Amino acid sequence: MGERIEIQAADGTAEAYLTGEAGAPGVLLYVDAIGLRPQIESMADRIASWGHVVLAPHVFYRDGSAAELAPQGDLREPGEREAFFASGVMDRVGALTPDRSEPDAEAWMRTLLEHAGDGPVATTGYCMGARLAVRTAGQFPGTVGAVGGWHGGGLVTDGDDSPHLAIAASTAEFAFGHADQDGSMPLEAVEALEAALQDAGRPHVNEIYAGAPHGYTMADTSMYDEGAAERHFRELQALLSRALGG
Repeated sequence: MGERIEIQAADGTAEAYLTGEAGAPGVLLYVDAIGLRPQIESMADRIASWGHVVLAPHVFYRDGSAAELAPQGDLREPGEREAFFASGVMDRVGALTPDRSEPDAEAWMRTLLEHAGDGPVATTGYCMGARLAVRTAGQFPGTVGAVGGWHGGGLVTDGDDSPHLAIAASTAEFAFGHADQDGSMPLEAVEALEAALQDAGRPHVNEIYAGAPHGYTMADTSMYDEGAAERHFRELQALLSRALGG
């Protein structure tokens, strides 16, 4: 349905998947730690089918191509997901600090706006991509009108650059679907996120999906939970309809 394109990002050329009809309301889709791959493209196509143009950039372009960084095994098989994450995945996730991701976001947003129609756009992110989605909303107030964050990790930290602090600068509506008993987003962090949303006066949904594991949207891994994944799609579609009119 879509195509791979190249974007001139802050530190080189990055691949991205672009799908949907030009001129439709735009959605910037931030990948999970596993990266840009067919599963992400399938999810982007589904979002595009609702009447959007969707851009999913290869945020790890500094570390290699999407194909080079993609899993070689089937992450649905016992031990394969764990082995993949033990191969240095979290090193490149940790290296994607705001001083890198924010200049990149300028390139992603510029490209999305070249293809999207007039009006606000949305960001939606998975796992560590939820952090990027929130930060981008704070970076582009008045442009980002909706943010989705799904099984996000590390949305609230003690650092001065904690992602949740970007909410105060944003003008977006938010929807979060947290994985149940997620060590990367414990209950106290969900509560702190709720407080930040309320303090900023942002319309929002901030829910824990009972029984859903971290990574519940990803059908190409052992963490997939169909019920939670479908719930996320319903919530995201409703959010985009309210905020973007798609």
